[in-house]
Amino acid sequence: MQSSGIIIIGAGIAGVSAAAELSTEAEVVLVEMEDQPGYHATGRSAAYLATSYGHPVVQAITAACESFFARPPKGFSDATLLHPRDNIWFARPDQADSLEAMRSENPRLEYVDAEAIRGRVPVFAPGYLLGGLWDHHGGDLDVDAILQGYLRLFRARGGRLINGHRVTGIRRELGQWRVRAGEVELTAPLLINAAGGWAEQVAALAGLAPVGLQALRRTAFTIDPPPGVEVGHWPEMVNIDEEFYFKPDAGLIMISPADETPTVPTDAQPEEIDVATGVYRFEQATGLDVRRVRASWAGMRTFAPDRLPVCGFDPREEGFFWLAGQGGYGVMTAPALAQLARYLVCGKEPEGDFAALLAYGDTLSPPRLLA
Repeated sequence: MQSSGIIIIGAGIAGVSAAAELSTEAEVVLVEMEDQPGYHATGRSAAYLATSYGHPVVQAITAACESFFARPPKGFSDATLLHPRDNIWFARPDQADSLEAMRSENPRLEYVDAEAIRGRVPVFAPGYLLGGLWDHHGGDLDVDAILQGYLRLFRARGGRLINGHRVTGIRRELGQWRVRAGEVELTAPLLINAAGGWAEQVAALAGLAPVGLQALRRTAFTIDPPPGVEVGHWPEMVNIDEEFYFKPDAGLIMISPADETPTVPTDAQPEEIDVATGVYRFEQATGLDVRRVRASWAGMRTFAPDRLPVCGFDPREEGFFWLAGQGGYGVMTAPALAQLARYLVCGKEPEGDFAALLAYGDTLSPPRLLA
């Protein structure tokens, strides 16, 4: 039996970042079923920070993280975590209502006409575009450097990572959580469920009924750019109704059909129909003929019914804390949610730009899903 102050289940970016923050206040053990952290959703992220993406609360949380990625704490990483890249939400003529709705909801975004968009991304077919909204914030994230930075902090603060151990049993006994993971048995008064797509399964092991989290598969793939076309300076381009998006990726073009197919928690793999859908939508937008898909992959994005993260204590069982349901925002919201978790668990208030997060504690808490 190994004792600690906090057990965290799941070493994706949510669990790892929370472990790093909490290890300043308590002894933390982080348990991961795979042989390495960040294997599932984190490792397959689109690796982009978009401050105009998602629910307004998610946008506020993401905006609070931008300065962290631009200027990380000393010693966090030698790599540049955020490489600036604009984002343009583009619309066809038949999407005028969606464009106007987003424009009214996000007045800081700059309206740009079709000619201006084609000036930045010349592959769009004539007549395809109505216009778009330009977000001058955001950029490409170095996901591995972020994950490794948090792991470095976690270990330096005395945290212990147990890889390759699937949790098979959880019970509450004498004010302690007892967690069985392979041949290892752990005990702590506080258990944090950061298991991503498996969060409902972890809760079930602890005897808790579901809160409504659903894993959704999302597909992405890369293609070669047109001959002679330099794509590195392109913004990330997202359809106003999120029918698909594309962005530069190491000299290639990464495309996603923005699919959201319900799935059981699994090692997600791309389906041919989803890749074909993405190819079709890109070809319709550009008039280009995609002859070859270089690589394709899929990941899981897990959402609560209201599409907000779940961060807080479960009132049904003492010492059970949820940190799940980040959907497609896990990496870009991780620094903020980790500090919010630290505050809710230990009482240490978020710092700097994260101080505003205190206003969202009730909004993100599990009781909202139990009514």
